Amino acid sequence: MQSPRWNRRELIQKAGLAALAAANPVVSRTLAEAKGNPLPRWKGFNLLDYFTPRKGGGSNRTTDDDFRWMRDWGFDFVRLPMAYPSYLTFEPGRDITPEEVCRFDPKITDDIEKLARRAIGFGLHVSLNLHRAPGYCINAGFREPYNLWKDEEARKAFCTHWAMWAGRFKDVSRDKISFDLVNEPAMREDMNDQHSKGGPVPGEVYRLVAKAAADAIRAANPNHLVIADGNNVGNSVVPELVDLNIAQSCRGYFPGAISHYQAPWANKNPELCPMPVWPGKIGAREYTRKDLEKYYQPWIDLARQGVGVHCGECGCWRNTPHKVFLAWFGDVLDVLTGGGIGFALWNFRGDFGVLNSNRKDVVYEDWHGQQLDRALLDLLRTTMA
Repeated sequence: MQSPRWNRRELIQKAGLAALAAANPVVSRTLAEAKGNPLPRWKGFNLLDYFTPRKGGGSNRTTDDDFRWMRDWGFDFVRLPMAYPSYLTFEPGRDITPEEVCRFDPKITDDIEKLARRAIGFGLHVSLNLHRAPGYCINAGFREPYNLWKDEEARKAFCTHWAMWAGRFKDVSRDKISFDLVNEPAMREDMNDQHSKGGPVPGEVYRLVAKAAADAIRAANPNHLVIADGNNVGNSVVPELVDLNIAQSCRGYFPGAISHYQAPWANKNPELCPMPVWPGKIGAREYTRKDLEKYYQPWIDLARQGVGVHCGECGCWRNTPHKVFLAWFGDVLDVLTGGGIGFALWNFRGDFGVLNSNRKDVVYEDWHGQQLDRALLDLLRTTMA
């Protein structure tokens, strides 16, 4: 006979959230009492200071002016996607070893903590995220010594990282900081081949990893807010996590034919990508707003049933025609806002951002020496009512 836990997961997989509520009276009562998304409808940006695995991060440093502009424009959220090697002590130029994966560099971890606390000081909620975690990253470019979804050693290292970050912010309330476990889970057999995504992580495996990390985080502060990205590269609700008091994060990149048009990391042959339109036919498929509504409905339903939902990344790479981008993104934001779900644009300054996006078809406004996409900023601010 199967254990009660396995029976519950089987119900989750077969019947989703309704079955979970029926199998768990505590969850059922919570869902019945919920009136909407328990997370605030945060609006903001991803910051790429420590996005690269290079030691110490990249050169795109967030300034106090950046934080001040975000705040003054009405935004209240930043997500900090980190590549864990950026804050380690190890010898670059070769593959990292398991022995080096948890050798934290106190100077860099101090710098990251200072960055987060600066953002909090400007009234912004900070969401720390492991974009590259020990044993997993959706992107290529750095060879991992093991697999987060298969190896216990990787899971232990993953928990060690989160215990460290949770301890550094144990004094900070959940309205000011959250912990976004791992960016865009998927099965990756070859960590160096960005095209071998391999489908979603088995739900019971994702649950095992997420619960272990959440427990490590809440050992520092039982009230810490934990967020898990959607399965299958952030696209799919994770019913296996519903009873763990973990919020979930969706993505604002559907359809990828618009959001990642000619993006070299997402397309083997960027020059062969069909020209995007919105609404309309892209390649062999017709897209309308109804496709967006269908895509986001499971996330809206999840929020309405009492699980926190936020869109941790969204936006459009620079080569999509600006008019198409704004028309499509306006619908994305409208659907998310109607469902009570906030968002974080990828990124603030750079190819997806409101500043210095390098688009060829935008008349930029000079903003203190930065190139401001005023039309995009105005669109984002329409969600603040």
